[in-house]
Amino acid sequence: MPIVNASARRELITATAAIAAAISAYAAAPAYAAAWPEKAIEVVVPYTPGGATDTVTRIVMKKLADRLGQPVIVNNKPGANSTIGTAMVARAKPDGYTFVTVLAAYTVNPHLYKLSYSFDDFQPVSHMADLPLFLFVSKDLPVNSLSELVEYGKKNPEALTYASSGTGSSAHLTGANFGLQAGLKMTHIPYKGSAPILTDLLSNRVSMVFDPILVPMQYVKENKLKVLAVTAAKRWEDEPNIPTMGESGFPGFVMNSWVSLMAPAGTPKDIVERVSTEIAAIVQEADVKKLFNDAGFVPVGGSSAELTELIKKDTAMYGEIVRKAGIKLE
Repeated sequence: MPIVNASARRELITATAAIAAAISAYAAAPAYAAAWPEKAIEVVVPYTPGGATDTVTRIVMKKLADRLGQPVIVNNKPGANSTIGTAMVARAKPDGYTFVTVLAAYTVNPHLYKLSYSFDDFQPVSHMADLPLFLFVSKDLPVNSLSELVEYGKKNPEALTYASSGTGSSAHLTGANFGLQAGLKMTHIPYKGSAPILTDLLSNRVSMVFDPILVPMQYVKENKLKVLAVTAAKRWEDEPNIPTMGESGFPGFVMNSWVSLMAPAGTPKDIVERVSTEIAAIVQEADVKKLFNDAGFVPVGGSSAELTELIKKDTAMYGEIVRKAGIKLE
Protein backbone atom coordinates (compact mmCIF):
# COMPACT_ATOMS: atom_id res chain seq x y z
CA MET A 1 0.00 0.00 0.00
CA PRO A 2 1.51 3.37 -1.00
CA ILE A 3 2.51 5.64 1.85
CA VAL A 4 0.83 9.09 1.83
CA ASN A 5 2.46 11.78 3.93
CA ALA A 6 0.39 14.03 6.21
CA SER A 7 0.51 17.07 3.89
CA ALA A 8 -0.67 15.10 0.87
CA ARG A 9 -3.41 13.47 2.97
CA ARG A 10 -4.73 16.90 4.04
CA GLU A 11 -4.76 18.11 0.42
CA LEU A 12 -6.61 14.96 -0.67
CA ILE A 13 -9.21 15.32 2.08
CA THR A 14 -9.73 19.03 1.25
CA ALA A 15 -10.15 18.34 -2.48
CA THR A 16 -12.54 15.46 -1.83
CA ALA A 17 -14.64 17.61 0.50
CA ALA A 18 -14.80 20.41 -2.06
CA ILE A 19 -15.96 18.03 -4.81
CA ALA A 20 -18.58 16.50 -2.50
CA ALA A 21 -19.87 19.96 -1.56
CA ALA A 22 -20.12 21.00 -5.19
CA ILE A 23 -22.02 17.82 -6.11
CA SER A 24 -24.35 18.32 -3.15
CA ALA A 25 -25.03 21.95 -4.04
CA TYR A 26 -25.70 21.07 -7.67
CA ALA A 27 -28.13 18.32 -6.65
CA ALA A 28 -29.95 20.61 -4.22
CA ALA A 29 -30.23 23.57 -6.63
CA PRO A 30 -33.52 23.86 -8.55
CA ALA A 31 -33.01 22.89 -12.17
CA TYR A 32 -34.89 25.89 -13.58
CA ALA A 33 -32.70 26.35 -16.61
CA ALA A 34 -33.11 22.71 -17.67
CA ALA A 35 -36.80 22.22 -16.84
CA TRP A 36 -38.34 25.67 -17.35
CA PRO A 37 -40.77 26.23 -18.95
CA GLU A 38 -42.90 23.13 -18.47
CA LYS A 39 -46.28 24.83 -18.96
CA ALA A 40 -47.94 27.97 -20.32
CA ILE A 41 -46.66 31.37 -19.18
CA GLU A 42 -49.01 34.27 -18.37
CA VAL A 43 -48.19 37.89 -19.19
CA VAL A 44 -50.54 40.46 -17.68
CA VAL A 45 -51.09 43.67 -19.64
CA PRO A 46 -52.65 46.18 -17.19
CA TYR A 47 -54.26 48.12 -20.05
CA THR A 48 -57.18 47.58 -22.43
CA PRO A 49 -56.86 45.28 -25.48
CA GLY A 50 -55.86 46.80 -28.80
CA GLY A 51 -53.78 49.67 -27.43
CA ALA A 52 -50.12 50.31 -28.14
CA THR A 53 -48.93 48.48 -25.02
CA ASP A 54 -51.07 45.47 -25.81
CA THR A 55 -49.85 45.44 -29.43
CA VAL A 56 -46.15 45.47 -28.51
CA THR A 57 -46.62 42.81 -25.85
CA ARG A 58 -48.44 40.46 -28.20
CA ILE A 59 -45.84 40.90 -30.96
CA VAL A 60 -43.00 39.99 -28.60
CA MET A 61 -44.80 37.22 -26.70
CA LYS A 62 -45.80 35.37 -29.85
CA LYS A 63 -42.12 35.17 -30.77
CA LEU A 64 -41.12 34.26 -27.21
CA ALA A 65 -43.59 31.36 -27.20
CA ASP A 66 -41.95 29.98 -30.35
CA ARG A 67 -38.50 30.23 -28.77
CA LEU A 68 -39.51 28.67 -25.43
CA GLY A 69 -41.71 25.94 -26.87
CA GLN A 70 -44.63 26.78 -24.56
CA PRO A 71 -47.69 29.04 -24.96
CA VAL A 72 -47.38 32.61 -23.67
CA ILE A 73 -50.87 33.83 -22.81
CA VAL A 74 -51.48 37.60 -22.73
CA ASN A 75 -54.25 38.65 -20.33
CA ASN A 76 -55.55 42.22 -20.16
CA LYS A 77 -56.32 43.49 -16.64
CA PRO A 78 -56.88 47.26 -17.02
CA GLY A 79 -57.82 49.82 -14.39
CA ALA A 80 -56.57 52.63 -12.13
CA ASN A 81 -53.74 53.73 -14.45
CA SER A 82 -52.40 50.14 -14.64
CA THR A 83 -52.21 49.59 -10.87
CA ILE A 84 -54.86 46.83 -10.70
CA GLY A 85 -53.15 44.39 -13.05
CA THR A 86 -49.71 45.30 -11.73
CA ALA A 87 -50.79 44.56 -8.15
CA MET A 88 -52.03 41.11 -9.22
CA VAL A 89 -48.57 40.18 -10.47
CA ALA A 90 -46.91 41.58 -7.34
CA ARG A 91 -48.78 38.86 -5.41
CA ALA A 92 -48.11 36.09 -7.94
CA LYS A 93 -45.85 33.11 -7.24
CA PRO A 94 -42.28 33.95 -8.38
CA ASP A 95 -41.82 30.75 -10.37
CA GLY A 96 -41.22 32.17 -13.85
CA TYR A 97 -44.77 31.62 -15.06
CA THR A 98 -46.20 35.10 -14.43
CA PHE A 99 -44.99 38.43 -15.82
CA VAL A 100 -46.44 41.91 -16.29
CA THR A 101 -45.96 44.58 -18.93
CA VAL A 102 -45.37 48.05 -17.51
CA LEU A 103 -45.06 51.51 -19.04
CA ALA A 104 -43.24 54.61 -17.89
CA ALA A 105 -46.41 55.24 -15.81
CA TYR A 106 -45.06 52.54 -13.47
CA THR A 107 -42.50 55.11 -12.27
CA VAL A 108 -45.12 57.88 -11.98
CA ASN A 109 -47.77 55.99 -9.98
CA PRO A 110 -45.89 55.93 -6.63
CA HIS A 111 -45.94 59.74 -6.66
CA LEU A 112 -49.72 59.92 -7.18
CA TYR A 113 -51.34 56.78 -5.81
CA LYS A 114 -51.35 54.93 -2.53
CA LEU A 115 -50.24 51.59 -3.92
CA SER A 116 -50.66 48.09 -2.53
CA TYR A 117 -47.23 47.18 -3.90
CA SER A 118 -43.76 48.69 -4.14
CA PHE A 119 -40.83 48.44 -6.53
CA ASP A 120 -39.33 45.82 -4.19
CA ASP A 121 -42.18 43.48 -5.16
CA PHE A 122 -40.86 43.22 -8.73
CA GLN A 123 -37.86 41.98 -10.63
CA PRO A 124 -37.07 43.98 -13.81
CA VAL A 125 -36.68 41.68 -16.82
CA SER A 126 -36.49 43.52 -20.15
CA HIS A 127 -36.87 47.02 -21.58
CA MET A 128 -38.68 45.98 -24.75
CA ALA A 129 -39.30 49.27 -26.57
CA ASP A 130 -39.40 53.04 -26.37
CA LEU A 131 -42.39 55.09 -27.47
CA PRO A 132 -41.28 58.60 -28.48
CA LEU A 133 -43.85 61.35 -28.09
CA PHE A 134 -44.36 64.09 -30.67
CA LEU A 135 -45.64 67.58 -30.00
CA PHE A 136 -48.72 68.08 -32.18
CA VAL A 137 -50.46 71.46 -32.23
CA SER A 138 -53.69 72.77 -33.67
CA LYS A 139 -53.49 73.96 -37.27
CA ASP A 140 -55.06 77.27 -36.20
CA LEU A 141 -52.35 78.00 -33.63
CA PRO A 142 -50.13 80.67 -35.25
CA VAL A 143 -46.83 78.87 -34.66
CA ASN A 144 -44.57 76.68 -36.78
CA SER A 145 -41.72 75.88 -34.39
CA LEU A 146 -41.12 75.27 -30.72
CA SER A 147 -39.54 78.70 -30.27
CA GLU A 148 -42.60 80.33 -31.84
CA LEU A 149 -44.84 78.31 -29.53
CA VAL A 150 -42.94 79.51 -26.46
CA GLU A 151 -43.05 83.11 -27.71
CA TYR A 152 -46.79 82.85 -28.36
CA GLY A 153 -47.39 81.38 -24.91
CA LYS A 154 -45.50 84.19 -23.21
CA LYS A 155 -47.39 86.85 -25.16
CA ASN A 156 -50.71 85.15 -24.43
CA PRO A 157 -50.54 84.00 -20.79
CA GLU A 158 -52.84 81.11 -19.92
CA ALA A 159 -54.06 80.83 -23.52
CA LEU A 160 -52.36 77.47 -24.15
CA THR A 161 -53.96 74.16 -23.22
CA TYR A 162 -52.50 70.69 -23.50
CA ALA A 163 -54.33 67.39 -23.65
CA SER A 164 -53.52 63.99 -22.18
CA SER A 165 -55.20 60.63 -21.71
CA GLY A 166 -55.41 61.26 -17.97
CA THR A 167 -53.72 62.64 -14.88
CA GLY A 168 -50.34 61.01 -14.40
CA SER A 169 -50.05 59.76 -18.00
CA SER A 170 -46.84 60.25 -19.97
CA ALA A 171 -48.51 62.94 -22.08
CA HIS A 172 -49.54 64.80 -18.93
CA LEU A 173 -46.10 64.69 -17.31
CA THR A 174 -44.36 65.58 -20.57
CA GLY A 175 -46.63 68.58 -21.09
CA ALA A 176 -46.16 69.67 -17.48
CA ASN A 177 -42.38 69.42 -17.82
CA PHE A 178 -42.44 71.44 -21.04
CA GLY A 179 -44.44 74.16 -19.30
CA LEU A 180 -41.98 74.21 -16.40
CA GLN A 181 -38.91 74.38 -18.62
CA ALA A 182 -40.41 76.98 -20.98
CA GLY A 183 -41.77 79.12 -18.17
CA LEU A 184 -45.31 78.87 -19.54
CA LYS A 185 -48.55 78.66 -17.63
CA MET A 186 -50.62 76.10 -19.52
CA THR A 187 -53.87 74.37 -18.63
CA HIS A 188 -53.97 70.60 -18.57
CA ILE A 189 -57.10 69.01 -20.13
CA PRO A 190 -57.41 65.29 -19.26
CA TYR A 191 -59.39 63.04 -21.60
CA LYS A 192 -60.52 59.44 -21.56
CA GLY A 193 -58.66 58.04 -24.54
CA SER A 194 -57.00 59.34 -27.68
CA ALA A 195 -60.02 59.69 -29.97
CA PRO A 196 -61.60 62.67 -28.17
CA ILE A 197 -58.19 64.35 -27.94
CA LEU A 198 -57.79 64.26 -31.70
CA THR A 199 -61.33 65.51 -32.23
CA ASP A 200 -60.71 68.56 -30.04
CA LEU A 201 -57.21 69.16 -31.41
CA LEU A 202 -58.53 69.15 -34.96
CA SER A 203 -61.28 71.61 -34.03
CA ASN A 204 -58.90 73.88 -32.07
CA ARG A 205 -60.64 73.26 -28.74
CA VAL A 206 -57.27 72.27 -27.26
CA SER A 207 -53.90 73.73 -28.27
CA MET A 208 -51.53 70.77 -28.22
CA VAL A 209 -50.75 67.23 -27.18
CA PHE A 210 -47.62 65.12 -26.73
CA ASP A 211 -48.67 61.92 -28.45
CA PRO A 212 -47.21 58.90 -30.29
CA ILE A 213 -46.79 59.43 -34.03
CA LEU A 214 -49.05 56.68 -35.36
CA VAL A 215 -52.47 58.36 -35.68
CA PRO A 216 -51.92 62.15 -35.55
CA MET A 217 -49.24 62.13 -38.24
CA GLN A 218 -51.78 61.30 -40.94
CA TYR A 219 -53.55 64.58 -40.13
CA VAL A 220 -50.25 66.46 -40.39
CA LYS A 221 -49.85 65.08 -43.91
CA GLU A 222 -53.37 66.35 -44.70
CA ASN A 223 -52.47 69.83 -43.32
CA LYS A 224 -55.02 69.46 -40.52
CA LEU A 225 -52.43 69.46 -37.70
CA LYS A 226 -48.85 70.63 -37.21
CA VAL A 227 -45.99 68.74 -35.55
CA LEU A 228 -43.19 70.72 -33.92
CA ALA A 229 -40.80 68.28 -32.19
CA VAL A 230 -40.11 64.78 -30.89
CA THR A 231 -39.18 63.99 -27.28
CA ALA A 232 -36.60 61.33 -28.21
CA ALA A 233 -32.82 61.76 -28.12
CA LYS A 234 -32.67 61.55 -31.92
CA ARG A 235 -34.99 62.17 -34.84
CA TRP A 236 -37.54 59.62 -36.05
CA GLU A 237 -36.05 57.84 -39.06
CA ASP A 238 -39.25 57.97 -41.12
CA GLU A 239 -39.78 61.68 -40.42
CA PRO A 240 -36.27 63.17 -40.35
CA ASN A 241 -37.51 66.74 -40.75
CA ILE A 242 -39.07 66.78 -37.29
CA PRO A 243 -36.47 68.18 -34.84
CA THR A 244 -35.92 66.85 -31.34
CA MET A 245 -36.85 68.90 -28.30
CA GLY A 246 -33.12 69.18 -27.61
CA GLU A 247 -32.46 70.65 -31.05
CA SER A 248 -35.34 73.08 -30.53
CA GLY A 249 -33.96 74.86 -27.49
CA PHE A 250 -34.59 72.31 -24.72
CA PRO A 251 -31.30 70.42 -24.25
CA GLY A 252 -31.66 67.12 -22.42
CA PHE A 253 -35.44 67.04 -22.86
CA VAL A 254 -35.89 63.29 -23.48
CA MET A 255 -39.17 61.86 -22.19
CA ASN A 256 -40.03 58.71 -24.07
CA SER A 257 -42.74 56.48 -22.82
CA TRP A 258 -41.57 52.88 -22.77
CA VAL A 259 -42.77 49.30 -22.53
CA SER A 260 -40.98 46.84 -20.28
CA LEU A 261 -41.45 43.37 -18.81
CA MET A 262 -41.35 42.69 -15.07
CA ALA A 263 -41.63 39.58 -12.90
CA PRO A 264 -42.53 39.07 -9.25
CA ALA A 265 -39.57 39.58 -6.93
CA GLY A 266 -37.79 36.31 -6.24
CA THR A 267 -38.20 34.95 -9.76
CA PRO A 268 -35.11 32.79 -10.37
CA LYS A 269 -32.21 34.73 -11.86
CA ASP A 270 -31.57 32.20 -14.63
CA ILE A 271 -35.18 32.52 -15.84
CA VAL A 272 -34.99 36.31 -15.79
CA GLU A 273 -31.75 36.23 -17.76
CA ARG A 274 -33.16 33.71 -20.26
CA VAL A 275 -36.26 35.82 -20.96
CA SER A 276 -34.22 39.02 -21.14
CA THR A 277 -31.77 37.46 -23.61
CA GLU A 278 -34.56 36.05 -25.79
CA ILE A 279 -36.41 39.39 -25.92
CA ALA A 280 -33.22 41.28 -26.79
CA ALA A 281 -32.89 39.01 -29.85
CA ILE A 282 -36.60 39.12 -30.73
CA VAL A 283 -36.88 42.92 -30.90
CA GLN A 284 -34.00 43.06 -33.38
CA GLU A 285 -35.63 40.65 -35.84
CA ALA A 286 -36.46 42.43 -39.10
CA ASP A 287 -40.20 41.71 -39.04
CA VAL A 288 -40.51 42.79 -35.39
CA LYS A 289 -38.61 46.02 -36.05
CA LYS A 290 -40.98 46.81 -38.91
CA LEU A 291 -44.06 46.08 -36.80
CA PHE A 292 -42.68 48.26 -34.01
CA ASN A 293 -41.87 51.07 -36.41
CA ASP A 294 -45.36 50.92 -37.94
CA ALA A 295 -46.81 51.27 -34.43
CA GLY A 296 -44.49 54.14 -33.48
CA PHE A 297 -42.08 52.17 -31.27
CA VAL A 298 -38.29 51.86 -31.20
CA PRO A 299 -36.92 48.40 -30.27
CA VAL A 300 -34.57 48.39 -27.29
CA GLY A 301 -33.98 45.07 -25.50
CA GLY A 302 -31.33 45.22 -22.79
CA SER A 303 -30.56 43.54 -19.49
CA SER A 304 -32.39 43.43 -16.19
CA ALA A 305 -29.73 45.71 -14.69
CA GLU A 306 -30.21 48.31 -17.44
CA LEU A 307 -33.97 48.32 -16.89
CA THR A 308 -33.41 48.74 -13.16
CA GLU A 309 -31.35 51.86 -13.83
CA LEU A 310 -34.00 53.26 -16.20
CA ILE A 311 -36.67 52.78 -13.53
CA LYS A 312 -34.54 54.57 -10.93
CA LYS A 313 -33.84 57.47 -13.29
CA ASP A 314 -37.43 57.95 -14.42
CA THR A 315 -38.82 57.59 -10.89
CA ALA A 316 -36.64 60.50 -9.78
CA MET A 317 -37.43 62.58 -12.88
CA TYR A 318 -41.19 62.14 -12.67
CA GLY A 319 -41.20 62.70 -8.94
CA GLU A 320 -39.54 66.07 -9.44
CA ILE A 321 -42.04 67.05 -12.16
CA VAL A 322 -45.02 66.02 -9.99
CA ARG A 323 -43.64 68.05 -7.09
CA LYS A 324 -42.72 71.17 -9.06
CA ALA A 325 -45.94 71.20 -11.08
CA GLY A 326 -48.07 70.44 -8.02
CA ILE A 327 -49.80 67.55 -9.77
CA LYS A 328 -52.46 65.73 -7.78
CA LEU A 329 -55.14 63.20 -8.70
CA GLU A 330 -58.41 64.95 -9.46
